[in-house]
Amino acid sequence: MTSQVELKAFSVGSMDNNVYILVDSETRDSILFDAPVDAERILIALQGTNLQYILFTHADGDHVEALQEVKEATSAPVGIDAREAARLPLEPDFEIHDGDVFRFGNSEVRAISTSGHSPGGVSFLTDGILISGDTLFPGGPGNTQRPDGNFRAIIENIQSKLFALPDETKVYPGHGKPTTIGTERPHLQEWIQRGW
Repeated sequence: MTSQVELKAFSVGSMDNNVYILVDSETRDSILFDAPVDAERILIALQGTNLQYILFTHADGDHVEALQEVKEATSAPVGIDAREAARLPLEPDFEIHDGDVFRFGNSEVRAISTSGHSPGGVSFLTDGILISGDTLFPGGPGNTQRPDGNFRAIIENIQSKLFALPDETKVYPGHGKPTTIGTERPHLQEWIQRGW
């Protein structure tokens, strides 16, 4: 079966933040993940699509700076895990819970709660594509050396939830290049030894 989902991906800002837009290829309905900086570039990338949701992987400052402008321009509803909501620059429209499914056109994306980098971190899965936020990167988990970080939680979530996905699942992190589940899974023990 041919994929119904198109992924638009590009990097913005000094922290190399990735912007991801999933588009249903038939209806052109779309979902935007995070709104780091450069609202103008994000809005240009959304042209020709019908934005259904703005979903957040977490609310670190480098992931939310363009939100106000993008929300004003699109009126799309904003969703985030309740534990991150207070850090957004505006009131979210709804909370995201583990297992929630968001439809866009004939496609859907499922939320996977992956706390650890921050308390309410969320990854999103559709059609062999994992938007991992700052949970999983090429070469290891996201940074947990911060007041609200939890290394044990991030490792448990990666091991039980993300590494349960097929090897060929493409991982699109919040910063840097994509990888796959199969590439990262063999290194779990190294990460544990490095971090605990």
